[in-house]
Amino acid sequence: MEYIRRKIETQVLGLSGIALGQIDFENPKGDPGLFGPESISWQVHGDFTSMLVGGISALLLQALHPLALAGVWDHSNFREDLLGRLRRTGQFISGTTFGAKADADWLIEKVKTIHLHVTGVAPDGRPYAASDPQLLTWVHVAEVHSFLQSHLRYRNPYLSGADQDRYYAEVALIAERLGATEVPRSRAAITQYLEDIRPQLLCDERSLEILRILLNAPAPSVLAGFAAKLFMQGGIDLLPGWAQDMLGQSVSKRRSRLIRLGIHRLAPLLRWAVRNGSIHRARRRLGIAN
Repeated sequence: MEYIRRKIETQVLGLSGIALGQIDFENPKGDPGLFGPESISWQVHGDFTSMLVGGISALLLQALHPLALAGVWDHSNFREDLLGRLRRTGQFISGTTFGAKADADWLIEKVKTIHLHVTGVAPDGRPYAASDPQLLTWVHVAEVHSFLQSHLRYRNPYLSGADQDRYYAEVALIAERLGATEVPRSRAAITQYLEDIRPQLLCDERSLEILRILLNAPAPSVLAGFAAKLFMQGGIDLLPGWAQDMLGQSVSKRRSRLIRLGIHRLAPLLRWAVRNGSIHRARRRLGIAN
């Protein structure tokens, strides 16, 4: 059993930012980072299963914004290195959540510097810049809304409304430090923001290419391939109904039940196997038992 456990954990951590080896989550001792273990951010971001489903959903949602997609399309090698993109995104989220304060600050400044060079013109002729405060707010909202919805579906459906609002208020700090403005800080504000931005969203050939890349992503083993397909379907199922419709991926009630059942059955295995994720290492940094 120990061999199986290590095998699963190795494959899981290979998808995460830990694989980049740039952040020591276990040091310096006693440093709580930007949020600390009592935060809702630690709860929501600490579960690999729900974060992976939420991350896939967030990528698909972000791909519906023409200017945000243009920046990724023109300045990222995600089409050739999807795993690298996944690891870098995971590193930023886990590092700013669970890393020591100096590491979180470093990641934020690093991304801000990268954003300064991500500029261009979208296919519709509009200029874009990754440092645009409104685009930063969109990317942030698409991410954290997806993370929280996945957490409620696959980890803790009983998280109170007050704690859900607290989560949005906490993570707004990261978006604002990156340069986002008018960042929504509650469930009501997030709902209104998504409603207001819908007329700006569009599903085009590039959006569908993102979907195809994710659907056909390679896996290191048969078991990993099965899990990847299940998580991908979970990400699609997590999308708002209007976003599913835009992507041509409407999920029936029966299929949705099967997807959720499959993920709920797989999640305990992954939680049993992973003992050295970023949250586990951060707890050791703070002397908290795992």
